[in-house]
Order: sequence, then C-alpha cells, then structure tokens
Amino acid sequence: MPPPPPPPPGRLRWADVPAPLRARLEAALGGVVAEVRTPDGGFGHQLAAVLLLDNGRRFFVKAAPDDDPLTVGNLHEAAVLGALPPRAPAPALVGVHHRAGWTAVVVAHLDGPHPDLSPGSGDATVVRDLLAGLTADPAPAAYRAAVGNAPSGVARLHGWDVLLADPPDDLPVELRSLLPLLAAVEARWPSSAGGDRIVHGDLRADNMVRDRFRGVMFVDWAHATTGPACVDAVSLAPQLVLAGHEPAAVARLLDEHPAATADPEATTAFLAALCGHWRLNARRPAPQGAPGLRPYQNRAAAAGLAVLLHRLRR
Repeated sequence: MPPPPPPPPGRLRWADVPAPLRARLEAALGGVVAEVRTPDGGFGHQLAAVLLLDNGRRFFVKAAPDDDPLTVGNLHEAAVLGALPPRAPAPALVGVHHRAGWTAVVVAHLDGPHPDLSPGSGDATVVRDLLAGLTADPAPAAYRAAVGNAPSGVARLHGWDVLLADPPDDLPVELRSLLPLLAAVEARWPSSAGGDRIVHGDLRADNMVRDRFRGVMFVDWAHATTGPACVDAVSLAPQLVLAGHEPAAVARLLDEHPAATADPEATTAFLAALCGHWRLNARRPAPQGAPGLRPYQNRAAAAGLAVLLHRLRR
C-alpha cells in the first residue's frame, strides 16, 4: 500500500502537535497512533487528519494552538456537534482535549469518499433531500444555545458593493456593467438574513462524506449558525455547477427546493451576497496554509453568478 499523501503545504502535521497533547489523545482514545492520514479538501492550516490506532479504530481530529483563530472555530464546531438533533447528517462528537497550550477536537470517523455531485449521480439528490429535512423545522433550543446570539458570518457576506465603489481595472466589461444591479440585490440580504433554521454555513462537496454505513454526512460545522432555510440550498447551487450541472438546470432546482421556495427574495439576495463575497475575496492574497482558496473562490463566484443571472432574468 502506498504511503498516505502529505498534508497540503502550510498545514499542521501530527508531529507538530505537542507531545503532552498527543499522549492525552492516545490515552483518551485507547490506542497508539499507528498512522495519520489527511483527507483531500479543506483550506485551513490546522491539523485535520484521521488517526489510525494500533487497535484498528479510527478517529478524525482537528488541532491547533489555543491562540490560533481556527481553535475558536473548532470549539464552536464541537459545541454544535453536541447539540444537533439526532436526525442531523453529522458525525458524533467524541471529545475535546486541552494540553500544552493546544486544543484538539475529536469526532467520529466517517468511512467513505466525498459525494459525487455530478449530473446523473444520486448523491446530488440525496444532499438536496437532506437539506430539506434539516431545515423543515426550527432549530432546537440546544442548537440555538450552542451557536449563540452573535451575528453570524453568513449574515455579513457581501462584495459587489465594494467592487462597485472602486471597480478594478481588470474586471471584465460585461461584469462591470452588472455591478449596480448585483450590488442592489446583495443589499437586500442583511434584512433577510435572520431566521430560526439550522445552517451549516460552508456546504461544499469536500465538507461532505458518503459514509458506507450512514450515507451522506455533512462535516466541518465551524461556521454553523441559524438563519433562513435557503442558506445551505443556495450554497449548494454553485457546487452543482462546478460538478458539471448546467446553470439553468440548477436555477430550476432552486425554484423547486422547499428550503429556497419558502422565501424566494432571501434566496436571490443571499446568492448575490455569496457570489460577491467570493468575487471580492478571490482578489486578495491567499491566507496561511490555504493556497487553493482564492482560485476556488474565483471558480465558485463564476458558477454562482451564472445561476443568479438566470434568476434575475426571469
């Protein structure tokens, strides 16, 4: 068997974790770490890896120094996983461990690949159905307590307004002409961003796993919040285009999805805000340990904009 691929450049490794925390994890998990595998995808620089123990058990762990901004997200994810309803498509929280100025969050290992969202795949339909179920009812009290009352990052997304105020010289002419419309649609989002439904907040194919026992599961809940039902359904739309679906077909799927039809205006406004956020941030330097983030944001912005224009032209 070939050795596992190394972590992406800039990502923390198991050897970077202080020895006291490594020992604490092995004691808590009941075995010695025999192998460490880093799954594909993701943009964070923290340790994010599958630990294979000498007794055959596997766990997924995220770890970073306590003063690393990603640790706040890891702890938020741990609180969310402990508060999601049993029907939620998410892995179980195993534990949170602190040693030597570092924090590790351990969750159940999911055994399987990322779902296939391409046309003709049943996975895309499964994900849409999971979102319909996840947002059918208000978030339970435990979940609302876990995410807190602070304004969510999802509610603050924008970008077209900044580009309109100072259009970059290299912005395509056809996009430049659309900036007033896109900024106006995006401006409706903050007043529509409130809601009481569970929101994953960062739904992409590499934040899902098709577990061979439980089916498709959503992972990486570090951005989880509450909001309108449409948020994750809208976030899925550009992913479907990137997976090969025609933008017009994806626009029709949004028209039919229960999470999006509940508030069509919020759906359109959030899609505009999400694409603006991606388009603006794609122009900025890549953050530490995430060399693929800006190219991804550029591709996702183009995919989402193609769907958005179909909605606006009706």
